[in-house]
Amino acid sequence: MSTSVQPGRARSGKAARGRRRGRPDRKAWAFLGPFLALYLFAMVVPVLYAVYQSMLKVERSGPMGLGEPSVGFAGFENYSLALHQETFVEGFGRVLLFGIVQVPVMLVLALVLALLLDQVSHRWAGLLRATYFLPYGIPGVIATILWGFLYVPGVSPVTSVLGDLGFQPDFLGYDNVLWSVANIVVWQFAGYNMLIIIAQLKAVPQELYEAARIDGAGPWQTALRIKLPLVRPALVLTTVFSIIGTMQLFAEPLVLKKVAPAVTTDYTPNLSAYFDAFANANLYLAAAKSVILAVVAMVLSFGFLSLVTRKQRSER
Repeated sequence: MSTSVQPGRARSGKAARGRRRGRPDRKAWAFLGPFLALYLFAMVVPVLYAVYQSMLKVERSGPMGLGEPSVGFAGFENYSLALHQETFVEGFGRVLLFGIVQVPVMLVLALVLALLLDQVSHRWAGLLRATYFLPYGIPGVIATILWGFLYVPGVSPVTSVLGDLGFQPDFLGYDNVLWSVANIVVWQFAGYNMLIIIAQLKAVPQELYEAARIDGAGPWQTALRIKLPLVRPALVLTTVFSIIGTMQLFAEPLVLKKVAPAVTTDYTPNLSAYFDAFANANLYLAAAKSVILAVVAMVLSFGFLSLVTRKQRSER
């Protein structure tokens, strides 16, 4: 017995299935709804409110400006004022230099630790992974205080030992304090980035390693020709996180400012916005600086992602 399907009925059935697939899944929206609500409340609303605040200014009336202050519309006046502050612009140059040096050093260290951990036995891998990750669990302020004891002359055993050997290091001097901050950041975040990279390594199919072993590849060749190319997505992700973190540099210079005169209130853009808001009581200028900082971080992050994506497409 043979069965036949009428063409018109088949087309109508496909169209109905297509319409069903095109409809939004209510169950998916039920799961996405709480996240979207939290995202709007915690991410979008603060940004929009900061942009709104950056467009305001305090106006004073009366003779010599001694009248009752009022809030008026400033347009882009706060942005112009921020960009004309030489120390604020210098802060961007300082964090960019910091990122150019610190980010590659930290990611190379994290990559080396991940590759080494991937080689050790499972018995020791868990203990070593927890040990490397431990600094990330320490808050940035506490980590800076701990390292501060090693930087301050007369308190630090490091400076005492180096002094006995004839060296006089000044970890908190004008030329060195930026790299002292970089050392703290590397110490704190190398283990965190290592975990992301090693998670990517664990996802590599074991058949690739076995094939490489059969072809006679040694540990170095396996690491360079198989592991490194396959952990590229993790390296891209950690680089983007590091770029954003570099632009937000705040807690470490704020704490070291107490013992390092080289760290000023405009040492980083984030620090400059903080002191404008809470020391100079100029919330509107601080909002403009925060928006500028967010735009620069976004441009650098998306610029890096665009560069990497374009390179991957050209390699294909």
